[in-house]
Amino acid sequence: MPITSSVSGDGNTVTISITGRFDFNDHSSFRDAYRDRPPSANYLLDLSATDYMDSSALGMLLLLREHAGGESAKISIGGSKPEIKKILTIANFQKLFEIR
Repeated sequence: MPITSSVSGDGNTVTISITGRFDFNDHSSFRDAYRDRPPSANYLLDLSATDYMDSSALGMLLLLREHAGGESAKISIGGSKPEIKKILTIANFQKLFEIR
């Protein structure tokens, strides 16, 4: 399964891991990964196993941000490979998310 999610023991952090391609085909499973999670949680997106990301994936990240409280959202993106980090930087997502 390319998208998995887990919640920390204290329930405060939701980790969403994406493996392989991250594109429009993942829309439903990505939404399912956070839909029933509390908006006030800290979200960590693990992109260490993500090989490809398109513009629809960027849109899905924005939907997660909206779910998590918009400007007050606590979302960090970690483990991005250089080519994924480049896409995030070109889109100026470092202004919207903490990119590690």
